[in-house]
Amino acid sequence: MARLPDCRNLVGVKALRLALATALLVATGYLTASALATSPSEKNLPSLNRQVFAAVNKLRVAHGLIALHNSNALDRSARQHSLEMGRDGYFAHSSHDGTPFWKRLQRYYHPYESVGENLVWQSPRLSAGGAMKLWIGSAPHLKNLLDPQWRDMGVSAVRVAHAPGVYGGRTVVIITNDFGVRR
Repeated sequence: MARLPDCRNLVGVKALRLALATALLVATGYLTASALATSPSEKNLPSLNRQVFAAVNKLRVAHGLIALHNSNALDRSARQHSLEMGRDGYFAHSSHDGTPFWKRLQRYYHPYESVGENLVWQSPRLSAGGAMKLWIGSAPHLKNLLDPQWRDMGVSAVRVAHAPGVYGGRTVVIITNDFGVRR
């Protein structure tokens, strides 16, 4: 006498296999996204981010301006740009594909009335004081630091080992400092 398999068990096994396959795909997606966000040669520098943020606000307050609020949206925009510059070996406000910086910022920080950006890089190290000294010594960068319209700021410092292109394969620290005011 032939027996048919119990359909409930067969459905349960198929459902379990499907659930495991789905979980594996989701986990692989998270791991891939994480690997793309920070490769072994790219390292986010949260302590330096905080130091730059504090130094900018200290300068602003010393000049009678308001301290800026940390914006997670501007942090994300700055991080994306710092990483892209390090990976692709360029140093510019526009994205590698030529997109102007304000359009990149618009993807993260909207709606906005106005945005600005300061960039700096140095090899092999860069401190918050060093970044501030370079920005203060440049009229357009100082103007951004002391612009009274800004209300929000995002900072992203990354260290990239063997950075290509304009960085000549050196280990570099790249800082993107984004500013904004919403409508």
